[in-house]
Amino acid sequence: MSDARSSNRSMFWRIVGRLLTANRGRLFAILLALGAGAAVTAALLNLQVDAKRRLTTEFRALGANVVVTPRNVTSSNTATLNEAVLEKILQGQHVSAVAFLYLIGEVSSYGSKNPSHVVLAGEKGGPAILSGLPASAIGSISRFEANCTVGTKVATEMHLQLNDRLFLRSQGREVTCHIAAIQATGGPEDTQIALRLDEAQRLAALPGRISLVQISVPGTPQAINSYITELTQRLPDADVHGIRQFTEAESKIYGRISGLLSATVAVVLVLTALCVMAAMTNVAMERKNDVGLMKAIGGATRRVLQLFLAEAALLGLAGGILGGATGILLSVWLGKAVFGVAARPRLIVYPVTVALTITVAIAGAYPLKRLASIRPASIFRGEA
Repeated sequence: MSDARSSNRSMFWRIVGRLLTANRGRLFAILLALGAGAAVTAALLNLQVDAKRRLTTEFRALGANVVVTPRNVTSSNTATLNEAVLEKILQGQHVSAVAFLYLIGEVSSYGSKNPSHVVLAGEKGGPAILSGLPASAIGSISRFEANCTVGTKVATEMHLQLNDRLFLRSQGREVTCHIAAIQATGGPEDTQIALRLDEAQRLAALPGRISLVQISVPGTPQAINSYITELTQRLPDADVHGIRQFTEAESKIYGRISGLLSATVAVVLVLTALCVMAAMTNVAMERKNDVGLMKAIGGATRRVLQLFLAEAALLGLAGGILGGATGILLSVWLGKAVFGVAARPRLIVYPVTVALTITVAIAGAYPLKRLASIRPASIFRGEA
């Protein structure tokens, strides 16, 4: 019994091989259609998957997307948080966070007689923004006194220059700082002076206290919302909320890009299926005599259809493998040409593309179903 099954299986695949090589021109046309469809599908799917990562990276570069503040803060209330909150946020989490303490201080430069009232922003660990500024905006780093970063509007109004010395005063306390950088962000930082958190705490007489914590959480909007829920439970005395402009904008932009690319992939697959279907219609017309002979010698209709479906599946497999690899390489080039950054090849795209191409090839073989209704007698009498 096993020998008979092995013989039947061997004969089955020999016939499939014969069907594939019977008309090499038609074989090339079908492979070309499937390969082109697979290449475009793989390129678009890879761009779609990479767009999600790219958008997440770009939005995270804009700054924090989650803010932790004290509860019940009003205009007349100067509530603060314990600085230990920062350690709880960073503990065991893959996030970046910066603690701030804000206060209004009198600022004057060396030789200035009229001090100005400026917002002072104490940052945990000092002004980390130095690494992102151009060389022209960075001065020397002082080893003997505190360094600070001055917003461009403050520098313009007070006629400040790099490496100047500032005197910061609040409630009778004074701190001197060296202007290490002048920053222009287009945001509220342009009207502030950033210094070390411990220096700001000393000026405000609030040791170990902070005004808020800004957190940059990587991941999708859903992951960010889950993180906010978890952090709210861990910090019952604080108000944890996301910056909706970032999360909603990211979700909307990705939704539109994903929808457009998905619709394009669907159109490409439909067109590919139609091309294969047109070629298979000619195949069905050419193989009427072969099918009649197979049925006349005892071949079952189901077995005959399996032959043609196996042929279509093999064509889809070959087209998917060749076109998928080409499409992923194409997406890398497209990402660099269109977005300025090469897209990363995503391995998950390759098997998905091959599976879709096989499905399209089998769907395109629908015209072969009409061969099941052929009667051997009609073929031999020349009636079909």
